[in-house]
Amino acid sequence: MGTRPCAGVASAVAAAVAVLLLAVSCFAAAATTTQKHGSMSGKGGDVLEDDPTGKLKVFVYEMPRKYNLNLLAKDSRCLQHMFAAEIFMHQFLLSSPVRTLDPEEADWFYTPAYTTCDLTPQGFPLPFRAPRIMRSAVRYVAATWPYWNRTDGADHFFLAPHDFGACFHYQEERAIERGILPVLRRATLVQTFGQRHHPCLQPGSITVPPYADPRKMEAHRISPATPRSIFVYFRGLFYDMGNDPEGGYYARGARASVWENFKDNPLFDISTEHPATYYEDMQRAIFCLCPLGWAPWSPRLVEAVVFGCIPVIIADDIVLPFADAIPWGEISVFVAEEDVPRLDTILASVPLDEVIRKQRLLASPAMKQAVLFHQPARPGDAFHQILNGLARKLPHPKGVFLEPGEKGIDWDQGLENDLKPW
Repeated sequence: MGTRPCAGVASAVAAAVAVLLLAVSCFAAAATTTQKHGSMSGKGGDVLEDDPTGKLKVFVYEMPRKYNLNLLAKDSRCLQHMFAAEIFMHQFLLSSPVRTLDPEEADWFYTPAYTTCDLTPQGFPLPFRAPRIMRSAVRYVAATWPYWNRTDGADHFFLAPHDFGACFHYQEERAIERGILPVLRRATLVQTFGQRHHPCLQPGSITVPPYADPRKMEAHRISPATPRSIFVYFRGLFYDMGNDPEGGYYARGARASVWENFKDNPLFDISTEHPATYYEDMQRAIFCLCPLGWAPWSPRLVEAVVFGCIPVIIADDIVLPFADAIPWGEISVFVAEEDVPRLDTILASVPLDEVIRKQRLLASPAMKQAVLFHQPARPGDAFHQILNGLARKLPHPKGVFLEPGEKGIDWDQGLENDLKPW
């Protein structure tokens, strides 16, 4: 009786993986040593290490405490969740050399409103409060200073780290229904959400990584010479029965497909359990799955880069953080959502020299620095990448300033619930 074709494929994949695991383990220490004291070379490295100081000036509006500090005092969980970049960006700018106290010389204006810091008991941002907070903050700025009204916010930037950015909702259908908050449609949005051809990503936005605690990750580092004995690693939800009881909508079915196809595959270390050794396990893995969830992005991408685990990005049309600086195509593997059932074959087919090259690039300190919001800030970190992104948008085009008589914001535009006072 002949061998079944699927069994033959599985055997070939297992054999290829065994060779890969052995080779990667042998090369791990050498690759780490090569990058230990070096900087990343080439276009990506040069851009990552740009210093934005002297290239732009930012005026930080002094807002009433109800828009930021009172929200933080009410719930300090805001400092730990993946949306925390909006808080740390405010703290960073207050002491940054790019800050100016003279608004007349500013290139950019920043409004510190903590829209993700009004939380449910479970710790998630309230989607109906966030747009009201932001609208109220913009109204205050427009009524207190003259700078918003001369451009309708075109020389202003806002942090919008919600699941779907300034559409302010965690469910895509509801986010699309709301659309980008009308008062922000001329502003530059700095947001974690990025997906091509999507109504919640407006042209000119700067896509940034989600917040992941740098100190917490540093505390879990293990020896870089540790063999990478795990082929594929993932921890997280495969289904969201609470919000998607019928299944198939969450992650557009991609996570469910990972589970159904590979839950019994010994090459795949995947589970919904989140062990205490999660960060250590990532440092023992060659590939770390970074599938979309409700939105295309997640902190796993940051964790994978920091721990040198090759990100396997499963999110069609995703716009990745600082894509003009970080060479994502060189450090990641992209798998189309429809190709998830072939994930084992795809990853086993990545040539060994390509795996080693990706790991060496991931070992670059500049690469890791660029996805982290350090406190205090460090050269080349995510704060500096945001400033570099803003600097590259200068000088502002002629159309930034409104002409005399040109119609400004329609303050009555938007969903009825969003127009309620906050």
